[in-house]
Amino acid sequence: QVQLVESGGGLVQAGDSLRLSCVASGGSFSSGRMGWFRQAPGKEREFVAAIRWSDHTYYAESVKGRFTISRNNAKNIVFLQMNSLKPEDTAVYYCARAQTDYVEYDYWGQGTQVTVSS
Repeated sequence: QVQLVESGGGLVQAGDSLRLSCVASGGSFSSGRMGWFRQAPGKEREFVAAIRWSDHTYYAESVKGRFTISRNNAKNIVFLQMNSLKPEDTAVYYCARAQTDYVEYDYWGQGTQVTVSS
């Protein structure tokens, strides 16, 4: 069974940095794509960043230039480097897997809390 476990969240001040990690197990993660999403209180879950099997990456406009998604060589850990954090980045961050580029995400982690104070 596929399992995704996020870590690295915490409480920081605006302008600080955090690095989130998502450890994947129980399936194949060398194809398709891995993504990061976030959900703030009272808001819908939103897309943050994704990385494809080819290592091509793409980002939500709100985080471009500040966040970087990457993977380890074995492609079983995905990272989200978050720089220049803003209070509006406060949310629970989730990682997710999609088996190919053309299907929806089918497995999700439990999330890690990121809180940014001003």
